[in-house]
Amino acid sequence: MKITRNVILDLLPIYVANEASADTRALVESYLASDPETADLAKEFAKMETAGDVPVPLNKEDAMEAYREAKRLMFRRTVIVAAMIAFGFLCVLGFMAVVWFGAFRLVS
Repeated sequence: MKITRNVILDLLPIYVANEASADTRALVESYLASDPETADLAKEFAKMETAGDVPVPLNKEDAMEAYREAKRLMFRRTVIVAAMIAFGFLCVLGFMAVVWFGAFRLVS
């Protein structure tokens, strides 16, 4: 089975925190020896104070999916706010109609 970059990125926080087993450390180290970009990323991770600060690199598909989700949520929020404004406007118009026609009913 071929070990992919995503598998190594999943194991990297454990590796950097020195919580990985000897076999996992050997696997990650052999991969880092063959991939200088991931090795540089591992060095950056090691410089960070906590494992929670480790950024996860996004590929274009993940970035586009996040963009689509954000766009969908913003559209939903816009529709809800517009519906609330329209409902409020209709309530005000209804109240004004009741007051206006009610006032004429008393006068005539």
